[in-house]
Amino acid sequence: MRVKICGITSLDDALCAINSGADALGFVFYPDSPRYISPAEATKIIQELPPFVEKVALFVNETADHIRSVCLSAGCTLAQIHFEAPDPFFETLNFPALRVIRAQCKEDILRDSNHYRLVDAYCEGYGGSGKKLNIEWFEGVDCSKIILAGGLDPTNVASLKPYGFYGVDVSSGVEASKGKKAPLLVESFIREAKS
Repeated sequence: MRVKICGITSLDDALCAINSGADALGFVFYPDSPRYISPAEATKIIQELPPFVEKVALFVNETADHIRSVCLSAGCTLAQIHFEAPDPFFETLNFPALRVIRAQCKEDILRDSNHYRLVDAYCEGYGGSGKKLNIEWFEGVDCSKIILAGGLDPTNVASLKPYGFYGVDVSSGVEASKGKKAPLLVESFIREAKS
């Protein structure tokens, strides 16, 4: 499984994740999040990163023009669209993007099945709540284009392997405090996901 460590707010946390084997880093450009990072601060971190690491920019309720502009200026390689957006939005965006489904029922996880998508547990806020999805919803479902998020940590990520998820996304499950990663948890999570 591919692994994204989300909610990166420092170069130390970014390098810890990469050195532990992360495939992608997530930068939260949503001001109401406790893991918010300004595009300027994210740019400083991204400029110091080695090649071949996906740099994912998370947005909530922003315009396509704004998202593309921030991604290009910060050096991000993928936009994570953490809100309901119609197909024309992605055409206007004209930048690699990942759709997010905030699932409330089994039927939700089947939406956009022809696209790679991140499936997270629905919550009033946006992400990083540690709320788990009902894993039984995924039984018998083709999960090869699904990145699973929500309530993941080093103790439960290995149990997801039989489902064949494309990847997993973790934030609060590897933190010492909101916005600050715990290196041992990051290392353990990635090891369990990839072993």
